[in-house]
Amino acid sequence: MATFAKRKRISTCLNNILLPSKERIILGIDPGTTIMGFGVIKCVGQDMELIQIDELILKKYTDHYLKLQKIFEHTIYLIEEHHPDEISIEAPFFGKNVQSMLKLGRAQGVAMAAGLSRQIPITEYSPKKIKMAITGNGNASKEQVARMLQSLLTLKKLPKNLDGTDGLAAAVCHFYNSGTTKVAKSYSGWDSFVKQNESRVKDPSTSRR
Repeated sequence: MATFAKRKRISTCLNNILLPSKERIILGIDPGTTIMGFGVIKCVGQDMELIQIDELILKKYTDHYLKLQKIFEHTIYLIEEHHPDEISIEAPFFGKNVQSMLKLGRAQGVAMAAGLSRQIPITEYSPKKIKMAITGNGNASKEQVARMLQSLLTLKKLPKNLDGTDGLAAAVCHFYNSGTTKVAKSYSGWDSFVKQNESRVKDPSTSRR
């Protein structure tokens, strides 16, 4: 893993030679209705600096819609606190449990809506893509991802759960992919989201027919 990390730093350095070395703040989010993990990094050229890593615990709320409200409100809080230039979010994985997938999709949707409401560009990455970017292995475990991030950003302490490192991984993945070819869905605002997802947005004039 150490060798892979060195290769990633070299690759990122080469990418950023072509990019202006202005400061960027990236907010990474791992959406969930039990725990929402998030990480914030500051990027200047090829350098990354950890600003915050934490988790929003939602287990104590029994009402699903209240959980969604808390996710939206906390995402807005993070935006107002850190003023991110971009948001990177982990896309829901495809599983056999349809109800779990629906809940994850809603959690992701409200987090995205919070960012889009502030006109912040959003990029989605699959879990496999994020793991590949961090460890070089698309099937890496949460623990392997966490250990690599701990090495890359010299984290003194990992969060109690590993959802926080998953959110941070989304931010670092986006940093590594900056300046490269398009690798994920991205939206620059609500209009951009609607144009790319016309089949997912209902026309109000036909919804009551």
